[in-house]
Amino acid sequence: MTRLYVIRHAEAEGNLYRRVHGWYDSLITERGYRQIAALAGRFEGEHIDAVYSSDLFRTRTTAGAIYRTHGLELTVRRSLREISFGAWEDRPWGELGHDHADALRLFDTGSGAFRAPGGETFPEAGARVTAAVRQIAKNHPGQTVAVFSHGTVIRQLQGAVQGLAQEELHVLGHADNTAVTCIEAGGDTLRMIFHNDNSHLPEEISTLAHQTWWKAQNGAVKDPSLRFRPLDMEREARIYHDARREAWINIHGTLEQFDGEGFVRDALAQWRYDRRAVTAAFLGEELAGLIQMDLRRDAEKGVGYIPFFYMMPGRRKQGLGVQLLGEAVSVYRPLGRKYLRLRCAPDNYVAQRFYRRYGFCKAAEAEGTRVPLDIMEKYIGYD
Repeated sequence: MTRLYVIRHAEAEGNLYRRVHGWYDSLITERGYRQIAALAGRFEGEHIDAVYSSDLFRTRTTAGAIYRTHGLELTVRRSLREISFGAWEDRPWGELGHDHADALRLFDTGSGAFRAPGGETFPEAGARVTAAVRQIAKNHPGQTVAVFSHGTVIRQLQGAVQGLAQEELHVLGHADNTAVTCIEAGGDTLRMIFHNDNSHLPEEISTLAHQTWWKAQNGAVKDPSLRFRPLDMEREARIYHDARREAWINIHGTLEQFDGEGFVRDALAQWRYDRRAVTAAFLGEELAGLIQMDLRRDAEKGVGYIPFFYMMPGRRKQGLGVQLLGEAVSVYRPLGRKYLRLRCAPDNYVAQRFYRRYGFCKAAEAEGTRVPLDIMEKYIGYD
């Protein structure tokens, strides 16, 4: 009899930024690394003979909780990847809910008819992963193997093992990040011992404990997800100007030295170079925030510079700001940028706390500015 521990990856950017990451190669979050440490503690005394993982960064990194601590090599299998979302990859869930509500409803209900353009159906992805797990079991008769994969396809695997129809999979619930499913394999038979066990995670580092989307089928409100579009700086410059004005007053308490026309002029020049330079975030139809990106500044240093980061007053302290950071990562990473960089007043304690919470560190102090400013950086490259 072969024992298989099938483990979901630790919390990754898609979980945090509320973006679609199937085959998109996202990084692990700060909380995700804490989950990996907890997972390593859980398996510290467990004998493991082999470790497999999908080839994506988030699973390979999570697998280090076992293969590194047990002195084993990691075997990578592309067949263990998450469901492919095709043209939906790295798009915000809020955008899909706004522009493709019917298709997203099929996804949310686990319908076998769901397929993102160019992507896979649930049954196709499930058959791929189930076949991969069966082959791994045959490769290791009588041994214990850890297999690192992804939430949606693990659920499909669980359903296949239990003999459930596609429309019945909702009874299995959802796997937390690093949750463990145990399957025993003998011959062609797979038997599930337990599933979605996250007992190694204290509540403060559990992803599901900080989200509500997975309760939606029971009537809970879904986690708010933003959508984004470029702000038209020729027609909507007043929106940008007023946001700059409110932010200045909020930080400095006065409009002294506020150069609204200068801010607009700089943003317009950046927008004309690349329309994404000034991007508006919406919650449904409501303007929720703005993010400005100067796509030319410090490009030769591998830096993605953010001149302005803004949440509307009524949408602050609601956990939405991190999704604007996710949009910046989505723009800058394909351009080869390794860092996000911005400036923040050292006495702006709310902003400092926010940026540090999501991986920014002080890199230097800005020179030649009207007020003291810290240069903050966040690494967004792959280790």
